[in-house]
Amino acid sequence: MTKDYTQFVNHIHTRTGIDLSLYKEAQMKRRLTSLRDKRGFPDFNTYLLSMSKNPKLLEELLDRMTINVSEFYRNKSRFDVLEKKVLPYLLKRNKRLKIWSAACSTGEEPYTLAMILSQYMPLSKIDIIATDLDEKALDQAETGIYPDRALSELSPSLKQRFFQQEGTFYRLKDELKSCVTFKKHNLLADRYEVNCDLVVCRNVLIYFTEDAKNSIYLNISRSLNPGGILFVGSTEQIFSPNKFDFEVFDTFFYKKVV
Repeated sequence: MTKDYTQFVNHIHTRTGIDLSLYKEAQMKRRLTSLRDKRGFPDFNTYLLSMSKNPKLLEELLDRMTINVSEFYRNKSRFDVLEKKVLPYLLKRNKRLKIWSAACSTGEEPYTLAMILSQYMPLSKIDIIATDLDEKALDQAETGIYPDRALSELSPSLKQRFFQQEGTFYRLKDELKSCVTFKKHNLLADRYEVNCDLVVCRNVLIYFTEDAKNSIYLNISRSLNPGGILFVGSTEQIFSPNKFDFEVFDTFFYKKVV
């Protein structure tokens, strides 16, 4: 890292608790350099000085470093496996599941989980914890209003059951929204949930360094009950799952073995 970028990273860590050095440097530096240049700052030191005087610059930076691209039933074939294989296995072990959707972005993922679970139990018995680092994304998730493109994988019956159309947007009905509790959480710094039966952490680990990923996998393993399942993204296969007390349950699903 260049000296001014290193100082920038250290200052952001001190100020926010977010350690940018644990993200892949080339990707993160490129994203932040683009934002810095867009705002007209010649280097990171100048950018940092202006940020200390203008909190909106820091808010904008935090928005840029978190990636919020999602949709309901993203990579639908994997959710089909969750519905037909993973949940029946988990529900045989425990009728009341503790589910954590980590790095949930704007909420499509935990709400998808609630829709799938509604086939097995009443909505009143579904309780999903959903977390993300980005407060704006969490605010949007709690509002529960989505553009039509986010619902492209949903059947007409699911749209009708769980959404109210408002022009070109769709608003989630309160009965589904009540299944999910949203909280701010930093995967690299904060305490993890415990006694989970299912942890869903998809499409975020690709942005972290190998050391950071290993730390996250270890922490998720500790957060799961024995026999619990981790569901990862389609580019996030774990190549040595035994290092984290996992074994392959299905493609992109890992079972905690001890």
